[in-house]
Amino acid sequence: MAEIKRRYGVPPALASCHTGVVDGYVVEGHVPAEDIERLLAERPPVRGLAVPGMPIGSPGMEIAGIAPVPYDVIAFDEGGNTYVFAQR
Repeated sequence: MAEIKRRYGVPPALASCHTGVVDGYVVEGHVPAEDIERLLAERPPVRGLAVPGMPIGSPGMEIAGIAPVPYDVIAFDEGGNTYVFAQR
């Protein structure tokens, strides 16, 4: 997986368990579908979106009886610059 993340330009600090490519954008980790839809609609000049780690409550990480934790969806570009794309 490290080679795939390197190939697609995922900054090490944003790495998570899954890496995908959607219409040319990298999607790293448990990014909510609505954020991917917004990314594709707005087409910002970024390399992709990432949710570092595996925050409880993110898609696929819901745990019955445990409250979700707040987390950020981070946009990143080719130069490694980042900004908060969405707060969850």
